[in-house]
Amino acid sequence: MRRHRNAKIVVTLGPATSSPQTIEELFQNGADVFRLNFSHGDHETHAKAIEAIRALEKKCDRPIGLLMDLQGPKLRLGEIRNGTVRLEKGARYRLDLSPEPGDARRAPLPHPEVFAAIKPKQELLIDDGKVRLEVEECGEDFADTKVITGGEISDHKGVNVPDVVLAVAALTEKDRGDLEFALDNGADWVGLSFIQQPDDVAAVRDLVDGRIAILAKLEKPMAMARLDDIIELSDAVMVARGDLGVEMAPEEVPSLQKRIIRACRLAGKPVIVATQMLDSMVHAPRPTRAEASDVATAVYDGADAVMLSEETATGDYPVESVAMMERIIKRVEADPLYRTIMDADHPGPQATTSDAITAAARQAAETVSAVAIVTFTTSGSTTLRASRERPGVPILGLTGNIATARRLVLGWGVHSVHTADVESFSDMVEKGVHIAFREEFAETGGRLVITAGVPFGISGTTNILRIAEVKA
Repeated sequence: MRRHRNAKIVVTLGPATSSPQTIEELFQNGADVFRLNFSHGDHETHAKAIEAIRALEKKCDRPIGLLMDLQGPKLRLGEIRNGTVRLEKGARYRLDLSPEPGDARRAPLPHPEVFAAIKPKQELLIDDGKVRLEVEECGEDFADTKVITGGEISDHKGVNVPDVVLAVAALTEKDRGDLEFALDNGADWVGLSFIQQPDDVAAVRDLVDGRIAILAKLEKPMAMARLDDIIELSDAVMVARGDLGVEMAPEEVPSLQKRIIRACRLAGKPVIVATQMLDSMVHAPRPTRAEASDVATAVYDGADAVMLSEETATGDYPVESVAMMERIIKRVEADPLYRTIMDADHPGPQATTSDAITAAARQAAETVSAVAIVTFTTSGSTTLRASRERPGVPILGLTGNIATARRLVLGWGVHSVHTADVESFSDMVEKGVHIAFREEFAETGGRLVITAGVPFGISGTTNILRIAEVKA
């Protein structure tokens, strides 16, 4: 199955999309990568979804990406007496470590790391910022605050602490158990939440030791101070706009999104734009014009993928949401301005043999009117460097490693194919031509630009380019 577009679609599974039949419908309508959110559901439920995805992969003979998104550390209030209480603007309110249920004067916040980090004038946000408090006085086990924005709070509502690095590990005990489940069940990507600094990514990289690709979710403004370092340590990045929008002003998020996309394109790392992209389709069969424009903006900016969350996890129109996202992507990529915008922000090649070859492949494809660029890869690096070039023709990412094939599904413009390893240069050319013809990228007489690394099977050695013609 060939996708006639470059940008990919990530779809979140949930109660609305739990059956194998619905998962297949989502795939047929454009889903490239399936996301399992470990903030919800149990291992048994997720295992059934994985079984359905892998069965579908076998049925369609196409690699399908699987992202397991860890919950990460969540700061939450403790219990409130009678369940809820309303805070009035201007009132004083205390948060503390006492386990006693909260009331109209105080509430438990069982996170000593928060009290260790905050200072007077610090803002605390409850329930995604619906209630806003400002710290007036604090100590190691309490914070006396003033209510800036009043509203209702209830048991276990989330708490955000903007602009502060908290002494909280990126992996909780729950996350460690979920990560082992992801590794045992062959997930391709693990999404890391609550990334504050590069060390959070480095710790997980040491733990997984190459067994799974790491996707850093950028949802904390503090992470932006070390953006390039976090990208370097990650295999891919997600712009998690929902949480970013809680801890910073909404008008800051669009420029931040563009900055992250540009940095990822420069580094050659896949980047996903996520959260509320077609939010109205949770309960409506069509998106708003603003939402369609939001998806389009991410595509124009060169994002590798756009993501659906609640729209497909719990929404009333999950399949329609995927189909709509596909239509928007195709329409943008058919716009003559799309290439103009894409090429205007094209990052130059780095001073490596791999980039010299992939940049030359892009130019050669344009010069000889090639129908595709074919890359042979073991780790995926050859294909992703070609994707970084954002060529005007599709990229066939051929690999003998099924895990690599599944991960490459996320890459911009990549049509991933799992095939037998090549044994010689002539075998490489013959196989590339055969697969391009079989996958309907080339007809007789069509030209292909083929790149690979010699000797074969060694990661990061892209050093050869060949122009081949499809013969009858």
